[in-house]
Amino acid sequence: MTATITDLLDRWNNDEGKPYKGCLIDVKAYDPDHPNNIGCMCAQGQVLNIIGGWGFDKLNKCAQSDADTEVAKLLNISRAHSILLRQINDSVSGAPSTVLTSPVDVLGDQWSKILDFFVYLDGMDRAAWNAARDAAWNAAGAAARGAAGAAARDVAGAAARDVARDAAGAAARGASRGAAGAAALATNEIQGAETIRAEGKEFFFLPLFGFPTPDYIPARGADYGNGVVPS
Repeated sequence: MTATITDLLDRWNNDEGKPYKGCLIDVKAYDPDHPNNIGCMCAQGQVLNIIGGWGFDKLNKCAQSDADTEVAKLLNISRAHSILLRQINDSVSGAPSTVLTSPVDVLGDQWSKILDFFVYLDGMDRAAWNAARDAAWNAAGAAARGAAGAAARDVAGAAARDVARDAAGAAARGASRGAAGAAALATNEIQGAETIRAEGKEFFFLPLFGFPTPDYIPARGADYGNGVVPS
């Protein structure tokens, strides 16, 4: 079975093939005689199956981190965005299609800059991660951590703050566990940028990645999200 992401979104929005929660595939529910019945697969699993052509064995044996990376490639999104798709799908009432078609509902009104930052994280090399890690370790940031979280909560809400932070942190952890927390909190600073500016405060974590403010983050490519994610 092959299809496009638009086909998948239609299925998700109409509850046909509604994604499973918790793992790439529910082994007990999979019926090899009806391989097109993909409701036993989570959102990522469905992407891998019907767009990537992955079969049962490959889905069943795949490590979650590898799935995050491959889904990002197939959908032409960042790894953190792929993780966000998984997180929202697995939440109690999460609608995975919204993660792609209306990220403002998930990340808040600074969603576009957050997606830009996620793409930047994917392109960081080892030296850049090491520099961010060293800067994070050398910084006395307890107050800044609280300020970043509070600003994001005030502007985007607690749920948006938490999912954005978790997705960024998880995506960064594979590259640099020491800098993962800084990446997560830099994301919260982007969410709360207007509050930080209004209060006359300076960004603390975002500069660890080379950006004095969110305005300096380079824009993602025009083809990001294969035409599904808004520009």
